[in-house]
Parts: sequence; C-alpha cells; structure tokens
Amino acid sequence: MALEIRRLSMLTISQVSKSFGGRTLFEDASLQVNRGDRVGLVGPNGAGKTTLFSLILGEATPDDGKVSIERSARMGFLPQESAPAGAETVLELACAVTPELAKAQQTMKTTPDDSEEHHEALRIFDEEGGWQLEPKAKRILSGLAFRESDFNREARTMSGGWVMRAHLARLLVMEPDLLLLDEPTNHLDLESLVWFQNYLREYSGAILMISHDREFLNQLVDSIVEIAHRRLNRYRGNWDKYMIEKAAREDQQLSAYKNQQKEIASLQEFADRFRAKASKASQAQSKLKQIDRMEKIEAPLSREKTVHFSFPQPQRSGSRVISLKAVDHAYGDLVVYRGLDFEAERGQRTVLVGPNGAGKSTLLKLLGGSLPLQSGAREVGYNVKVGYFSQHRMESLNAKHTVLEAVQDMPRPAGEQICRTVLGSFLFRGDDVFKPVGVLSGGEKTRLALVKLLLDPPNLLLMDEPTTHLDIGSIDALIGALKQYEGTLIFISHDVHFIRSMARTVLHISAGKLTPYAGDYDYYLDKSRATSARAGTTAGEKLQNAQPTQAATAAAPTGLGMREQRELKRAAADQRKAEAKVKRDHEKRITDLEMQIAALETQQQHLTAELEKPEIYEAGGRAVTLNRELMGVAKDLARATKEWETLSNQLPADSSL
Repeated sequence: MALEIRRLSMLTISQVSKSFGGRTLFEDASLQVNRGDRVGLVGPNGAGKTTLFSLILGEATPDDGKVSIERSARMGFLPQESAPAGAETVLELACAVTPELAKAQQTMKTTPDDSEEHHEALRIFDEEGGWQLEPKAKRILSGLAFRESDFNREARTMSGGWVMRAHLARLLVMEPDLLLLDEPTNHLDLESLVWFQNYLREYSGAILMISHDREFLNQLVDSIVEIAHRRLNRYRGNWDKYMIEKAAREDQQLSAYKNQQKEIASLQEFADRFRAKASKASQAQSKLKQIDRMEKIEAPLSREKTVHFSFPQPQRSGSRVISLKAVDHAYGDLVVYRGLDFEAERGQRTVLVGPNGAGKSTLLKLLGGSLPLQSGAREVGYNVKVGYFSQHRMESLNAKHTVLEAVQDMPRPAGEQICRTVLGSFLFRGDDVFKPVGVLSGGEKTRLALVKLLLDPPNLLLMDEPTTHLDIGSIDALIGALKQYEGTLIFISHDVHFIRSMARTVLHISAGKLTPYAGDYDYYLDKSRATSARAGTTAGEKLQNAQPTQAATAAAPTGLGMREQRELKRAAADQRKAEAKVKRDHEKRITDLEMQIAALETQQQHLTAELEKPEIYEAGGRAVTLNRELMGVAKDLARATKEWETLSNQLPADSSL
C-alpha cells in the first residue's frame, strides 16, 4: 500500500464575508493554501485582491467568517509600492529579517565597540544568525542587480524601485513559510526578473502572488485563484490551463443560467396569468414560492475581452521613417555604441531584446531625440511625427487638470464619449475621470500618459515597457489599440504575451551590436536557440555566438578545395582545444573556491561556537576580538561565494563556452 503524504494547511480562509462602503467584496469565500503551494491570485481591478491580502495580514477583519494562519508559520509580504526605508544600508535592510536583528544592527552601528550595549547587540545578532545571513543577502542582492558598491548605501537615498528590490531581498533572505507578493515584477529589469523567476522555482515555502504577467504565472504557479461573484474560485494549473478551464466552466454556467431563466420565466408567466383566478390562485402562489426557493445561478462574468473603439490614425509617413548614421554614445567611460547605423521603415513593429545594460533604452532615446547625439547623424523621414513613451516622462500632464481634461488637452481632441471609453479601459472608471492629475499615483500617471498617446498617436511610436502598472484587461486593451495602429512601432517589453502579440520583427542588442531577425518572436527564439520565451528577452552575446565549431564546419560553403577544407578543419580543431583548456581552467577555479568556502564555513562555525560560551564575555576583550575575526571570515566567505556563483552560472553545459 502506498504511503499517503498529507499536506498541512498553512493558511485557511473559511466562509469569509467583507464589505466596504456598502459594496460586498467577499461573501462566504473560502480558500486553503498548503505548504509548498504556488498560487496566483487574479481578478479585475477592484475585485478585492488587495483587500484579501489585508485580511490575511490581519490589517483588516472579516465581517463574517475566519482567517487562520498555522501558529508556527512565518509570513512575509511585499506590497506593490511604497515600502519604507530609513537610515539603514541596503545590506542591513536585506539582513533585517526580524525586528530583533534590525534593532541589533542599529545598536552595533551607533554604539562604541567596548560598550555594554554593543556587546549585547552582538550577542543578539549572533543568536539570531546574523553572521550567516550576510553572505546569503549579498548573493540575493546581486541577483536583483545591486552592485557591491550599493550594499553600504543608505536605502533611503535610492529610488523607490530599488528600495522595493531591497525589501524583496529581505523577504528572500528571511525565507518565510508563506510569501505574499503583490505585483513583484513591476520594479525588476529583465535580467533580475529572470533571476527572480528561477529563484522562486526552487523556493521551499508557499507563495501567494498577485500578478498581471502571464508568463510569470505560467512559469511558477500550480493553481490560479480567481475572485469572481464575491467568491474565491480555484483552478488547478498555470495561467494557460486556467483560461481553458475557465472558458469551459463559463459555458456550463451560461447554459445552466439560461435554462434556469427559462424555468423562472415559465413559472412567473403562470403566476401572472392565474393569480387573479380564485381556482388557480393557490397554484400561482405556489409557483412564486418555487421561484423564491430556487438557488439562483448568476450569469457568468463577461470574459475578459479587449474593449473595441476606433482610434484616430496618424498621417501617413514616408517609406523611410528614421535613421541613425555613424552614431557614438557613451556614459562617461562606458561606451554603449560606436559607429551605430540603424534604419526603420514605415509599418515596422519591432521589439528590442538583449541583456540589461546593452543599450535598448538608449537606442529608443536616441531615436526619440531625448538624448543628444555625441557624434553621427539622426535623420527623420518625410512627414514623420515621433512619439516617445517612457514610464518616467510625464511632462505632458498638467497637475491642475482633471483626468478627463488631461486627455482632451491636445491639438486634435477626441470627443468626451470616446475619451471616457478609453480611460475606462485603462482603469479610470466612473468618477475617477474627475480626479485631479496631481493626486494620481505614479502608476495612474503612467496609464494616463499612455491614453493621451493613443488618442493622438504619432506615426512613429517608441515605447519603453508600456505594460507596467496595467492589469491583464488593460494590457489586452492596449494590444487591441496597437493592432489598429497604422504607424511604425519600436518597443521594449518583458511581457512575453505582449511581445508575441505585437512584434513582427526582432532586433537583438548586445555589446553595441545590432542583430536583426526578420520574423516574429517565435522565429527569433528558434534562430537564437533561447532556452525559454522569457530568457529570449535577456539573452546576451552567448546566444548570438552560440554556434559551436562543429556547426561552423557543417555550415561551411560547398565547393571549397581540399586544401581549404583541411585548413578549415584544422582551425576548428585548434579552436576546440582552446575552448577545452578554458573550460578546464574554469572548472579548476570552481573546485578551488568550493574548498575555500568549505574551510571558511568551518572556521565560521568554530568562531560562532566560541562566542556562544558565557566565559568568553568575562575574558576582557576576547569577545570583541572573536567578533572581529568572525566579521572578517564572513566577508571572505561572501566574496568567495559570489565568485563561485558567478563562475558556476557561466559554466557551459558542453564543450563550447
């Protein structure tokens, strides 16, 4: 008989009801999250996703029902925006996994080394495992694209997006049993997103996340919980499976709803016809009671569809839209482009892909004219009007205008009805259109700037991450709008669904080199041999140059003489030998580092054990000396671990580097 492994419930939501301002968000809603579950929480804007998180965190209480967390379970939460940051450094914030540790860190930093308070803080820091956390925190911060020079910067001096990353690092260092994530990919660049996605695949705890990134949900979750009809409806599988099962459920529900409505109409017709007849009055009353006793089937919510509206189309441009010739661009000593040549033609829909820092956003800014040319020429074609959409450019918005006034403040204003329709598609509904622009959040301003761009589109549209801060319905509305668009589109995105929907050609950028692919995103994935759809957006030079020498030999042109063929084979063999030597040296360094790390970990454990002995603190400055030694070992261990991790990630799977 097979042994049945029972999964323990960590979070239980039981028959919960919750209302706000007369509106019922949840009614008799239930959900169970077990250890190891990966759950995506979805639903339209305003359905109650954030409220559900508040109930789980204890920040709000249900009107009825119960939310219970396993007593021993640790819970960690990453909000969508505005996590706090104080005087602590980025590394201290990442290591502050408990209030006790955070307080001990601050005391250690602000008190003399020989003071009683300092010694007590050291003891608490040691008991809470602070020394072991630092190397782990550095690895995670590096994965989230922090540089080593950032570790000792005060977190409050960094932008909001980087503060959110530091808080995300803190949660990953903490490794809570239940991880609550609210749109965790909003503040990540492409490479960090891929790293984070891979990290969560191996995460040991349960995850409950709100996300509008379909690829992220497809890669990570094993079930989708949809908020619909004030209930929590669970679907097993990832996003794609959820959409298939949801469609089937809605078909069944619609059929049942229609049948019930026919039955109700028949009963009501009988009651209306015969209630005035004395001989039939009791039967008529019985029919009405039968209607009242029915458990009413609700009509299925309309499936998420793109809102269709007609956008004004831009004037037709000339065939050659824009070109860059022999352009150089550098940020200080960092050269991004040297002798760059680029040309776009009318009607192109091109996505820019490549590793973080390769120059994708720089290319868009050069094309948009927001970066001055350091050398070379930028030529704009006949009748071309350029529009550049960046999440960080809101100059077109007047803080004193209402949302509705803002979208009508343009040379060719659209009518109020179409403005309100488009605004509704991008989450400005009802009285939201009368909000002053000045009180909008950063995400709302981004969406508003996007609406303005769509209502008066240029014929060359340059877009940098346009789907950030949009829910799935709004992303589909944007896709629908851009499919109507008759101009030229060049964009950057890490939303794979958006890329697949919009891109007809792909331009890969790496180390200042542009490689065009004359096909859609799947064509590019096939030709570049990317390992996944997400990895394709961040692939670096190894993807471009991944042709092994055998392939180069096989692809050699026919018709060569015997001598030329022998020379080609000899050169390929020499290259294979050189690659093999590089790989052997690479592997030897990894082995040396593993031995060094093992020795440092043993030394760290020995010092930690010594510091646990009470008599150490009675022997003058012995405890201070040991603590300094331990800090030195921890730094050496962090450096060795970082180098080992970097080299291990670079280790090739075959003989070609």
